[in-house]
Amino acid sequence: MINIIHVIILAIIEGLTEFLPVSSTGHMIIASSAMGIASNDFIKLFTIAIQLGAILSVVVLYYKRFFQSFNFYLKLLVAFIPAAVFGVLLSDRIDALLESALTVGITLFIGGIILLFVDKWFNNPDAKEDKDVSYPTALKIGLFQCIAMIPGVSRSAATIVGGMTQKLSRKAAAEFSFFLAVPTMFAATAKKLLDFYKAGHVFTGEEIKFMIVGNVIAFIVALLAIRTFITFLEKKGFRLFGWYRIIVGAIIIGLYLTGHNLEVI
Repeated sequence: MINIIHVIILAIIEGLTEFLPVSSTGHMIIASSAMGIASNDFIKLFTIAIQLGAILSVVVLYYKRFFQSFNFYLKLLVAFIPAAVFGVLLSDRIDALLESALTVGITLFIGGIILLFVDKWFNNPDAKEDKDVSYPTALKIGLFQCIAMIPGVSRSAATIVGGMTQKLSRKAAAEFSFFLAVPTMFAATAKKLLDFYKAGHVFTGEEIKFMIVGNVIAFIVALLAIRTFITFLEKKGFRLFGWYRIIVGAIIIGLYLTGHNLEVI
């Protein structure tokens, strides 16, 4: 049974990890397992729905970008289309993967190794900024986002690396990743809400309170996390995140192999 302390902790984790290349799913697994939270329909909805708070932090921080031109929205739409298409086509397969804690641990670990070398692989002296993102570039970044349908990959990591393969600077790739998160997370939340109601569920007063508290906390924490991440990324790159992912992935794999019951929420 979830309580207000669980809500606060999960919301902090969501705000901290959603826009970092470390996989919020992996952190949710460890936290929920440590707190003994049993998965149910509301918990699954809650962990997706509090992304709305994180989304709002992007809109607030970059509000000028969202009013700069119609082309901005068209590029986000082009980048979003691959995830929308593959999400519908592979929905059942994705749900099956979400039940595997071992998959999350392995992808975290492998993704960490990749991040150790990303800065060397895509060290672009003439890196482009986000204003240089073309429609083909947006589509390619959107295809990279589809890789994040595998739990543990990290949507942020996939799209940032995707942007860097297109010769974007680290900052530009990260910011485009943040922008792309808005339609992606909104669509994921809308789908979960629809599924929740289709299953005949109705929010209780306490569940509504949990939703409000979770979104407010996720919003505040994400505001701080995004700014800190951009500054750190420009100065230090991805290497520290790579080692961090390797450690978290190894913890999840170790817990799984030693028989611990890891609830994937």
